[in-house]
Amino acid sequence: MFFAETRIDMRSYLDAKNMAKAARKSLADLNLHITHGQALELVATQFGFENWNILAAKIGNNTAGEAVSFHQNSPIFRVFDEEKAKDFYLGFLGFRLDWEHRFEANLPLYMQVSRAGLVVHLSEHHGDASPGSTAFVTLSGVEAYQEELSSKGYRYLRPNTESLPWGKVMTVTDPFSNRIRFCEPPDLAPRKVD
Repeated sequence: MFFAETRIDMRSYLDAKNMAKAARKSLADLNLHITHGQALELVATQFGFENWNILAAKIGNNTAGEAVSFHQNSPIFRVFDEEKAKDFYLGFLGFRLDWEHRFEANLPLYMQVSRAGLVVHLSEHHGDASPGSTAFVTLSGVEAYQEELSSKGYRYLRPNTESLPWGKVMTVTDPFSNRIRFCEPPDLAPRKVD
């Protein structure tokens, strides 16, 4: 028996034109009329771009000649104890439980947890992953995340950040020796205002 998975497709900036079209239609349904150009500018702003021209250039650079487009990756970590896994990923790291699955009541657990766009699969199944795996995750806000984790007083880990040539890195290790290296590259670091 297979599990039913609810799928929510998150759009990326590559879907900007379709998003602008949908936003324009939704606003028109509310008797609010904007031009197509205004809709494109709104979508660009939502993705953090200064204007549509900058977003359009990024879309062009990303899709030129590419037949393959990756949308998300999800590391799979081997876990051995459901309670410890949930305490670490949900309690300590602040992820949410998206879904969990067992083929039968006493069989191994497979679950998905996520936070702020990062999706991780946790599996008790023997062949899914090796304990002691490492995932490298790029993010912005590593210092804020480190402060959040430190404030929780988690009994088994007090992560720190370190500055390396490729960015500011914080490594966390789960109870099963799996590591996540959270890295904020210099181009994603917050700008200091003078």
